[in-house]
Amino acid sequence: MERKLSKASRSLTSSAIQELSHLAQRCGAINLAEGFPDFPAPPHIKRAAVAAINADLNQYRHVQGICDQLAVMMKQNHGLDVNALTDFVICCGQSEAFAATILATIDQGDEVLLFDPAYETYESCIILAGGIPVNVPLEPPHWTLNVDKFMKSFTSRTKAVVLNSPHNPTGKVFSKEELEAIAAACCQMDCLAITDEVYEYITFDLQKHISLASLPKMQERTIITSSLSKTFSVTGWRIGWACAPTTIASAIKNIHVRITDSAPSPFQEAALAALQSPPGYFKSLKAEYEARRDFVIQMLSDVGFQISFKPQGSAFVFAELPKNWLVSDIEFVKVLIEKAGVAAVPGCGFFHGDIDDQNLRTRYVRFAFCKGSDTLNAAARKLQDIVGSTGHLQL
Repeated sequence: MERKLSKASRSLTSSAIQELSHLAQRCGAINLAEGFPDFPAPPHIKRAAVAAINADLNQYRHVQGICDQLAVMMKQNHGLDVNALTDFVICCGQSEAFAATILATIDQGDEVLLFDPAYETYESCIILAGGIPVNVPLEPPHWTLNVDKFMKSFTSRTKAVVLNSPHNPTGKVFSKEELEAIAAACCQMDCLAITDEVYEYITFDLQKHISLASLPKMQERTIITSSLSKTFSVTGWRIGWACAPTTIASAIKNIHVRITDSAPSPFQEAALAALQSPPGYFKSLKAEYEARRDFVIQMLSDVGFQISFKPQGSAFVFAELPKNWLVSDIEFVKVLIEKAGVAAVPGCGFFHGDIDDQNLRTRYVRFAFCKGSDTLNAAARKLQDIVGSTGHLQL
């Protein structure tokens, strides 16, 4: 029956990362692989969800209050004037918002620039829409944007640039200078910008998230996608949104309605309560995540990992393998699961284009630190249990 499958579906196959995830489940490994929190969501938003269910708000629904509140936050945080009635689309998570955005803007043969390494969903969505992903490598160890390479990646077929900041998997927050270079290129080449800003409230060391749309002449050509998932520890609720110029937002909404119709109604009600959280919530979020980041960096450094870049945001450390481990990232993670009982993600799944040093493709491992203290402490103990006399992992 394989011949009955579409060409697009055949292009998407299970990855080594998925197979390792299954191995981790079979081994009962501590999950530092997947980027979802294992601690409770804030009580006030859980109460709001329960109240919505008890009030029988269980049918197709659009909660305009979410858009109204997001418009206020866009103005407060980024100085953007957004029409709450026409410029937002509430979707089933950022993933649907991004997919619908791609389907609304990308035609067969259009090229879309991605900064590599990158979250794999971006490339998949572009391919499914008939577009062509073009990877622009960020330069390690600090994952710097090489503006010359970036500019040379544009062609007459380039339709859009995708920007994820704070960045998964590296934890990079793009600098103001890098954002200005991206904005200038988009304006010069008359391209759209599609941003993934799900980690916008999780930044460290006084780093501040700057939305690309806030730069001069960029609001008119930028589609912002984001969600409730990371900021409020509710990755399973599937509440996200796209914010775009009215014409594009209307196209995204038409696709969203035909695919999923509406986001989950009770969780939309809870989203409004979440977005109205006091400033202290967002301040505490940063402080708690910064402490988790520092714990995991120390944990990994203690067993021989090379941490050349301290994450500036997001919920991940992209660590270079210990010098004494000479095989691939996939083999390392497999043995880490089997012998230490700790799961992580091989970095190779995030690299898609050519890089100057091909060995780098297999030398990184991503660890998620959006976990509770019990989980992180247990992982640290397991890693220490297999540290040899050299003070490094003996796998």
